[in-house]
Amino acid sequence: MIVIDAIIPALDEEGSLPKVLQGLAHRGLRRVIVVDNGSKDRTYAAARAGGADVVFTSERGYGAACLRGLERLADGSLPPPDVVVFLDADGADAPEDLAAVIFPVVAGLADLVIGSRVKGEAEPGALTPVQRFGNALSCALLRLIWDAEFTDLGPFRAVSFRALAQLQMQDRDFGWTVEMQAKAARLGLRCVEVPVQYRRRRAGRSKIAGDLRGSFAAGTKILFTIGKEALR
Repeated sequence: MIVIDAIIPALDEEGSLPKVLQGLAHRGLRRVIVVDNGSKDRTYAAARAGGADVVFTSERGYGAACLRGLERLADGSLPPPDVVVFLDADGADAPEDLAAVIFPVVAGLADLVIGSRVKGEAEPGALTPVQRFGNALSCALLRLIWDAEFTDLGPFRAVSFRALAQLQMQDRDFGWTVEMQAKAARLGLRCVEVPVQYRRRRAGRSKIAGDLRGSFAAGTKILFTIGKEALR
């Protein structure tokens, strides 16, 4: 039996997290780990009420939260999973797409699967023009350097636990998603994309897309990460 765990980084997402957890229920996941990234609202209570395994990290950053979730997977409390799923807590990712995202890994057809919002259906306004431009530029660089056919750096993704060990993820903030894809391409891992839905957030405020300074910082870090991996 294939064991699948999910990691959800969360920062001040008490309004959206309950529906995300409800949507993931009864979809074959062994456990869902919510990483509270220093929330000031009731994210912890919402995660616990939704049946998640909640861990904390005081270090802000998307990558730091994901790494803390991976530490939880490796702490020996349970055997490690075969597949790890990452998705956001803001309700933009559609839990009903979970089966499509994990299938290529479960079937042994891929090591890493990216849920592509570009190939799928994004609600009007869900992806900002800045995000679309950044995605296109980043994916063009990945194609130019490693001949990797990506269309998106989407957060909804599945990766085999064995591949995660090879990737040796390090980025602690905005470069997490592109680091994973660049390393996978550089190491010759099997990567595929599947179309997914993407929704406008229903509660709270984006930590990146809704802020010009955040968008600039994220874009700079993404380009820096691609350059760093290229030099290797």
